[in-house]
Amino acid sequence: MVVTISRDVLFQYYRFSLYNSPFDAHDEGCAIDLYPDGERAPSPVAGEVVDTKTVQAPPKAYAAEHDHLIVIDTGDTVARLLHVDPAVEPGETVTVGDDLGELVRAGFFAPWVPNHIHLGFRDPGTNPYRASGSLPVDVAVDVTPLSWDGTGTVVAGGETWVRLDEPVHPAPGDSFAGIANDIDGDNSGVLDGGLPHYSGGGLLSSDGTTAAAIAGAGVGTADGRTVAWDDLTVLANGDPITGIALFCGRERFGAKLVGEEVDLAVGDEVRVSIERDTTGDDAA
Repeated sequence: MVVTISRDVLFQYYRFSLYNSPFDAHDEGCAIDLYPDGERAPSPVAGEVVDTKTVQAPPKAYAAEHDHLIVIDTGDTVARLLHVDPAVEPGETVTVGDDLGELVRAGFFAPWVPNHIHLGFRDPGTNPYRASGSLPVDVAVDVTPLSWDGTGTVVAGGETWVRLDEPVHPAPGDSFAGIANDIDGDNSGVLDGGLPHYSGGGLLSSDGTTAAAIAGAGVGTADGRTVAWDDLTVLANGDPITGIALFCGRERFGAKLVGEEVDLAVGDEVRVSIERDTTGDDAA
């Protein structure tokens, strides 16, 4: 069973990602992260709240001590939502768009990741508390692939990230877009995930290709919708960084470079390059 998130639900949020996370559920696109504007969490599902649970979060200087789980029976499935301090209680009924509570900045995600709702689904009767076992998730929207040559100017940033002015969203607010899987100038779907800092990524709206490439460089191999990254290093102006955050954005776009090593300021011109680690090939 695949759970498909409708267009109306997705349009509550300015960004989504199926793969850009270290959670196991994201490895095969069995969860989706939804990014709302503001500090509150509009519900992506309708149903009865079954339980809420507070859990210890990994200790991080930038993060709260605790995270929270909200379990909602949607009828066909049981939804699991994380990173929201619940304003709802067991027994309450919620509809799509209802306020679930305040977003929590949790130690489960990296410092460059904005606050968001982590959403996964289980078959009724299965354990909703385990981290693994979620159903595959799909989206009922076409995502526009954006060609990118690896260059841009920094227009925004923080201590561990910067956003470039390229590639540009073609229709801000009206559709979702992401960085294209660019195979020799031919766009075949949209890449999703943390390249290469998470164990793998995704290839959305593709034509069935098995190759993954970005900014003119091969980056991995696709098996269906899931991509295994090659051994790579991402560089910004020749300096190694943690990587590129790949996602689907609705309101604006621009490549996002991440990592504690990012030493760039607004106005800096950037050229991103990708180097393949050939150490293993040499040893063979």
